[in-house]
Amino acid sequence: MAKLVTPEEVMKRIQTGEEVNIIDVREKSETAADIIPGAEHIPLGQLVLRKSELDQGKDYIITCQSGNRSKAACGIMEALGYKVEDMAGGMNAWSGKTE
Repeated sequence: MAKLVTPEEVMKRIQTGEEVNIIDVREKSETAADIIPGAEHIPLGQLVLRKSELDQGKDYIITCQSGNRSKAACGIMEALGYKVEDMAGGMNAWSGKTE
């Protein structure tokens, strides 16, 4: 099971210049309203199809709207051999910058 990471911890990593690879698994209509700057948008339903776009040597932070889809996405990605963390509370809990 993926480790939970708080939105505050993700913000702190971004602010300190740490490499942060965020995947937002919400639908396009949801990310049109707001997305974390630099996050990659891959809807949950396309995750397996688009796995070749991801690097197994990187760590990923997965987010969605409230945390349910990111939990599912983490399970899929872990089964495919990726190292992932689940951002607790999703974008509902995010108070940082969005674009």
